[in-house]
Amino acid sequence: MKDINTAVAQLAAYAERTGLIEPCERTWAVNTLLEGLGLSSYAPPEGPVSGDADLNELLNALMDDAHARGVLPEDSIAYRGLFDTALMGRLTPRPAQVAERFRALYAQSPEAATDWYYKFSQDTNYIRRDRIARDMKWVTSTPYGDLDITINLSKPEKDPKAIAAARNLPASAYPRCQLCAENEGYAGRLDHPARGNHRIVPITINSSPWFLQYSPYVYYNEHCICLNAEHTPMKIDRACFAKLLDFTAQFPHYFVGSNADLPIVGGSILAHDHFQGGRFTFAMERAPVETPVSFPGFEDVEAGIVKWPMSVIRMACADRARLVELADKILTSWRGYTDADAFVFAETGGEPHNTVTPIARKRRGRFELDLVLRNNITTAEHPMGLYHPHAELHHIKKENIGLIEVMGLAVLPARLKDELSAVADCLAAGVDLRADERTAKHADWAEGIRAKHSSITEKNAMDIVKEETGLVFAQVLEHAGVYRRSEAGQAAFLKFIEQVN
Repeated sequence: MKDINTAVAQLAAYAERTGLIEPCERTWAVNTLLEGLGLSSYAPPEGPVSGDADLNELLNALMDDAHARGVLPEDSIAYRGLFDTALMGRLTPRPAQVAERFRALYAQSPEAATDWYYKFSQDTNYIRRDRIARDMKWVTSTPYGDLDITINLSKPEKDPKAIAAARNLPASAYPRCQLCAENEGYAGRLDHPARGNHRIVPITINSSPWFLQYSPYVYYNEHCICLNAEHTPMKIDRACFAKLLDFTAQFPHYFVGSNADLPIVGGSILAHDHFQGGRFTFAMERAPVETPVSFPGFEDVEAGIVKWPMSVIRMACADRARLVELADKILTSWRGYTDADAFVFAETGGEPHNTVTPIARKRRGRFELDLVLRNNITTAEHPMGLYHPHAELHHIKKENIGLIEVMGLAVLPARLKDELSAVADCLAAGVDLRADERTAKHADWAEGIRAKHSSITEKNAMDIVKEETGLVFAQVLEHAGVYRRSEAGQAAFLKFIEQVN
């Protein structure tokens, strides 16, 4: 085990090297760490102390020691997460310092500000580099271009002991949700993540107060979250379009989008108005317009249907106000649109079904806005949603198709890491897929893979399974598309567009 005095000294040196503290704060940093570790004495190591030690190794050494001394009550993911976040929170600059640094760098360029802030969010261990590195990622070629597939392992698994202990905690409405600004610096609980090392940056979006932060789970490069300062429900409307385009005006190197505002087709947190953005080129952005269209009175706006499995209208114009006006017109029309022949119903029994998933970006000097038509109607055959992954695909993807998936990045459940590996092993060995509970749910699909590929070996099995998983994701997106990729489906899509006025 690493000497505790050396580990403390190295963590303080790490904080200095990464700019979390100034050189003159090294003694203070050591002392605040000692307090957090429940130590009252310290013997500085002899000689120079490097700040290049691996952060994860340092934190693990400190937590192991704390547990051995009874300071860390449980040696579990949940308790360790609360403890190491508290240690890093002691070394994280105050919110005002972070905001001041961001503003100063933004005056140089938006890229300089976000480059620093993204690295800072990793250096504080708010974004855990060690967990992100474990994520499985690959690319699958499809008729719609190269889709990005990820099995995200950075979210820690639920700890059974922590779940049981959390049941005994008193109910708390603070913070109101995991997106609220009140999370900044919050110590956390067994049922709420620690955010002692979390810092948010105040920004103004469309004349209203918002904040910028990064996702701790980083589904793609510089995965940021833009959140309303007020805890207010998500709503797709004219103001939403204006906010998205205002964000791209301020951060032209980032895309930004919003989940839809209805259940099933919306995101996981509909109670707090927020957007997601970042520096990443999704397959949908690369997809071309295959059917140009025009809207009366908006001849200055270039528009068209995108070659994509979901139903996407793309608009581009140098004047963002024109995009806001046209997007509002399309949304208003779509909210009330019914086409029984295409099984599109604006509402049933008073429940609204139509909304959009909007994505904004700046490209080649023009503002660009994609509107993905969404409908959350359910049927007896498809109780989770007609325009949702159908039951035969649930072995791969059962969850809502939100903003990130809409754009062509599959965020698949962590269970698939072991399950797909087991499928590959069974295919290579030629054994019964239904004999193992890990592969039984995949058996029908995997037997189709076996019939499709003449030679599956131990060497190529996993690559084949990954490729076929990506093709399933393409089907997932096709299921989520309101208008099918057929002659009749595209004719119905054009029918909607032609009646917008």
